[in-house]
Amino acid sequence: MKPGTRLKSAACDTEVMVIRCADGQIECGGAPMGEAKPAEAAPLSADFSAGTLMGKRYVDADGKYELLCVKPGKGSLSVDGVALVVKDAKPLPASD
Repeated sequence: MKPGTRLKSAACDTEVMVIRCADGQIECGGAPMGEAKPAEAAPLSADFSAGTLMGKRYVDADGKYELLCVKPGKGSLSVDGVALVVKDAKPLPASD
């Protein structure tokens, strides 16, 4: 997987674009994500059903993964079972 790859959730409508990644399985709603949406939807895991927000960037604690949500859905993003969090915006410098 490389930056710019678009991934689709097997459990909901979520679609993300890969900004930064490492070795690991990117998941949404507890199911692995892929470049093509499967014919049959995977069940949405209750542990990963917080939802995704369009336009938000999701990162892991180590900064190895960064995903941009391009289509929101009911599942939440994770890598190898570890949930990703919304990336905080950088504060602008004060202009006095």
